[in-house]
Amino acid sequence: MTQNNQSADIVGGGVKKVLYTLSTVKRIGLRKSAKALKSNNTCKACGLGMGGQQGGMTNELDEFPSVCNKSIQAQSTDIQPAIPAEIFQHRVNDFKQLSGKEMESLGRLNNPIYKPAGSDRFQILDWPQALAIAAKAFRQTAAEKTFFYSSGRSSNEAGFVLQLLARLYGTNNVNNCSYYCHQATGVGLANTIGTGTATVELADLGGCDCVFVIGANPASNHPRFIHQLKKCRDRGGEVIVINPAKEPGLVKFAVPKSPGSMLKGGDWIASHYLQPHIGSDTTLLNGIAKALLEAEKTHSDYIAEFTNGFDDYKALLEKLSWQAITGQTGIESDHIKRLADVYARSENTVFAWGMGITHHRHGVENVEAISNLALLRGMIGKPAAGLLPLRGHSNVQGIGTIGVKPVLPEAVFKTMQNHFSISLPAAKGMDTLQCLTAANSCEIDTALIMGGNLFQATPNSDWAEQAFNRIGFKLYLTTTLNLGHVHGIDEGEALILPVAARDEEWQPTTQESMFNYVRLSDGGIKRLTNVRPESHILCDLAKAILPNSAIDFEAFKNHDSIREAIATIIPELAELKDIAIAKREFHVKNRLLHRPQFNTADGRARFAVHQPAIPKINNRYPFRLSSIRSEGQFNSIIYEEKDSYRGTQCRNALLIGAQDLLELGLEPGDEVTVTSSVGSLSMACHPFDLPKGNVMGYYPECNVLISTAHDPRSKTPAFKHIAVDIKAA
Repeated sequence: MTQNNQSADIVGGGVKKVLYTLSTVKRIGLRKSAKALKSNNTCKACGLGMGGQQGGMTNELDEFPSVCNKSIQAQSTDIQPAIPAEIFQHRVNDFKQLSGKEMESLGRLNNPIYKPAGSDRFQILDWPQALAIAAKAFRQTAAEKTFFYSSGRSSNEAGFVLQLLARLYGTNNVNNCSYYCHQATGVGLANTIGTGTATVELADLGGCDCVFVIGANPASNHPRFIHQLKKCRDRGGEVIVINPAKEPGLVKFAVPKSPGSMLKGGDWIASHYLQPHIGSDTTLLNGIAKALLEAEKTHSDYIAEFTNGFDDYKALLEKLSWQAITGQTGIESDHIKRLADVYARSENTVFAWGMGITHHRHGVENVEAISNLALLRGMIGKPAAGLLPLRGHSNVQGIGTIGVKPVLPEAVFKTMQNHFSISLPAAKGMDTLQCLTAANSCEIDTALIMGGNLFQATPNSDWAEQAFNRIGFKLYLTTTLNLGHVHGIDEGEALILPVAARDEEWQPTTQESMFNYVRLSDGGIKRLTNVRPESHILCDLAKAILPNSAIDFEAFKNHDSIREAIATIIPELAELKDIAIAKREFHVKNRLLHRPQFNTADGRARFAVHQPAIPKINNRYPFRLSSIRSEGQFNSIIYEEKDSYRGTQCRNALLIGAQDLLELGLEPGDEVTVTSSVGSLSMACHPFDLPKGNVMGYYPECNVLISTAHDPRSKTPAFKHIAVDIKAA
């Protein structure tokens, strides 16, 4: 679909976002806001890249101001007063009655709190008491009956200590939030080009003439990426959006930092917008590739010199019929061929995608299909072109780089053992979903969960709560309370420790952006009296659990010592060793691909040949539902109940197309019961531009409808493709 068909009254960004930002700043205080935003600390929101040593509102290209609504929202959470002690006189069940937004708004946790087994209330502890309880629980638990988890909020330093503690303790059940987001990206790209991350840097976006945005809504989740899309359009380039939903901010966006954009009511973002059926991405991407092949618009010299597997890929495309493509995607062949022609005219194309690609039972195949399409025209291995997975959290990529994952690369594993003169467990660790599946089978007794909201991030809410309840002791490290801290704690012990926010750290820490760029955060802001850095807590816990360890964890309270160890063990991070002294931020080695030299055994990229079977429409559950995030949230954190871009006023909205509303005999606002194979949810109908048979609902509320079905290769749950039925309430 082209710009001419787009409605000019649909717009994202604009005055409403400016006013919201100003009201947030006013609420938390101008002085506090300015101090937080101007400090040399990495942005706490998405992984796009802002802050660090270039300044809090400056991006990796030294562009100022580079700030967005998400940055302000994240700061507003941390710049809260401490939760009053009187709050903890209430029962746990009282906390369960609060919404996610209300939990987040209680304030900052400033003291360790503990719920003993058999109790229905938290009690406030001092630090020695809390650490003694945690150490006792781990000492009494067999290592194979534990797991350790980190969100993408934590620093590289804390993440490294976490995984080292877990492995010395005796388990490789070490995992992170990427298993619920971009793990499919890591697996897919490792298979095709030998690296699991972006192949481009931020500067490359300034030279491309075409950007694909697939299965993502950056207008809400990565607002500063919209600036790059606008610049591409300003240069005369193309922005191709592939998304079942017509997202207003991807059609037209009024960029707050651009007076011209604001005055004229916004800029067109998408030059072409395709709305395929949920779950048909690989078929659509293969359709574009087939059109290129038929038009003889592939880069044959590049394919011959730098890739393997093309003949099998070509055979797949030739066998794939246009009837099958249009039938599965709902997109006419002429539209697909037109899109292929736009791509064929591009000299430098960047492919960007989000969890609309990875959250499927065939998420890895979706990613491989994107890589195939890029390889077909030689778009990997040159400046201003390549692959860009849009990472959600500010350091989720860094957490994986430094080893918070169940299986370490063999070279890293060996070097770690040699460096510390230790022996680590060789058994394969469990990923996030496997750990919770084991918990449901009463095979996990103790867990350490650093940051995030793992309960609400897990599909099948009833199943998730049962799994957490069956873990006898849970240790949480967090800045604020969320619903994950009060659900699933009825039957056992729960200890929650207050940690310093990134800009409150006592020493500098590091983070890695989605562009493989490692940034240094100074920390140093003091807001609360009794919070501690995660690294210090983990070191104290390690000393208590492993008193005879060969590693001096007291020395690791000095972050320079941690970074020196990381730099030695992971050669790609060698520059980390003296980053706090040199103040020189850097790109991780061997990640960016500006030449077609791939990190594979033979140095060649590989076409992956897969045609995943799209589940047939089930007469019992005839609709496809995708879970989504709202403009007023970040991951599972809810900042506001309404969604200003989509026009919903509450979070129990079912976004549904006009034709489906008509055929079901429903009116906007009507209550319906949405049912899946695992649960049901009462929702209110909200008209939205979606293909017939496709609906959307907000995460994490819709998790009650989502089963634990997952991609077999990446273990990522299928959050974005749920078969449901819809009945009038």
